[in-house]
Amino acid sequence: MVFQDLRKSGRLDLEATEMAVRSALHRAGAAALTQLLQFPAPRDEPRTVPCPCGQPAPYHQLRTKPVLTAVGPVEVSRPYYWCPSCHAGQFPADVELDIENTEFSPGVRRMQAMVGQQAPFDRGREQMKVLAGLEVTAKSVERTAEALGADIAQGEHAVIPQALPVDLPALAGAPIPILYVQMDGTGVPVVKKETVGRQGKTPGQPAHTREVKLGCVFTQTTWDKQGYPIRAPDSTTYTGAVETAEEFGRRLYREAWKRGWSRAQKQVVMGDGAEWIWNLVAEHFPEAMQIVDLYHARQHLWELARRLYPNDEGKQRGWMKLHQKRLLDRGKIERLVGVLRAIPSRNPEVAEKLRTEADYFERNAERMRYPQFRRQHLFVGSGVIEAGCKTVVASRLKRSGMFWTVRGANAILALRCAYLNGRFEDYWESRRATMAA
Repeated sequence: MVFQDLRKSGRLDLEATEMAVRSALHRAGAAALTQLLQFPAPRDEPRTVPCPCGQPAPYHQLRTKPVLTAVGPVEVSRPYYWCPSCHAGQFPADVELDIENTEFSPGVRRMQAMVGQQAPFDRGREQMKVLAGLEVTAKSVERTAEALGADIAQGEHAVIPQALPVDLPALAGAPIPILYVQMDGTGVPVVKKETVGRQGKTPGQPAHTREVKLGCVFTQTTWDKQGYPIRAPDSTTYTGAVETAEEFGRRLYREAWKRGWSRAQKQVVMGDGAEWIWNLVAEHFPEAMQIVDLYHARQHLWELARRLYPNDEGKQRGWMKLHQKRLLDRGKIERLVGVLRAIPSRNPEVAEKLRTEADYFERNAERMRYPQFRRQHLFVGSGVIEAGCKTVVASRLKRSGMFWTVRGANAILALRCAYLNGRFEDYWESRRATMAA
């Protein structure tokens, strides 16, 4: 048809031609693959395979099933074994080909996982059609991506220490000058059943989100001419899930260990002032240098300034200039605490805010010695994990109209972290090795 049009019009529509050629190659490849996937009936006696119940399952017949592959639909014909004792059937060839309980080949499932972790499932369906010439549904992209993500998460959970503290074996390698661990939390929208009995941010209102606890690990090898630290390129890895702080602590501990925590010459943990963060640090990273994000600390002061001078931006800026520049940024936290406790207020809410903020700065005083940290050319801001909350979580899980189950959110998070950490191919290699074994 393409060449007929060329003869008639005298011009070549390259896009139509290349799509037609791709389609023809897919059809030819699918035909060849179908022939390759015609398994013969077993000839040698006994024609049985072991059944999980312990009894032999004899060969019953050849059965076919359609499978969508990277070159299009094919038909697989393979032996079916049926156990008369427990009435269970099995297809050993499906296990060998990694198509057990699925109508998609490993190559297609890999594509679905890739698009599913990156964009909404319907957009992933569109990408599969445009980029690979494969017709799938948005639901199949969702199910496949979440199934593979859950498999990755299960594999990670199996190797996370269940009781800490524990001394994991040190990994061999060169010393690491500076290794950072950062952590934060961000809410993701979930379906109603996931928030039953949970209090929302507004008193008396139910929760609409669940918190993803996200951690990252990265290295710093140098600093610029002004003395500001420079993060090592492509050194950041992420780990996170909707889970308790205790579970997350073990998860982040293992990620840090995997990245060479024991070989780090300087260990640094950073976060905001959330109590759960520093409780985890005390349990899992007690010897690390601890730093509260400077910009988060400044935000605490800005909230106070707005409470003290709610309708006067000029006074807010003046108050901030005095207390931020002269006290907070210079690490004079004890003096800052004294100033806050000495501010009088007849407004009970403002007085309570002054007290809680003074407690916050007093509690984190040793984590706010910013001049000391700068002299060591260390980061004083947790921008890496804040960017991670946007890149890893928000860009995929917090789009308009999205509502997740905890299981689905955790599956996509596991898949997304594996991809961003450069471990997606490792997962598929280990999966191939398992199927081969």
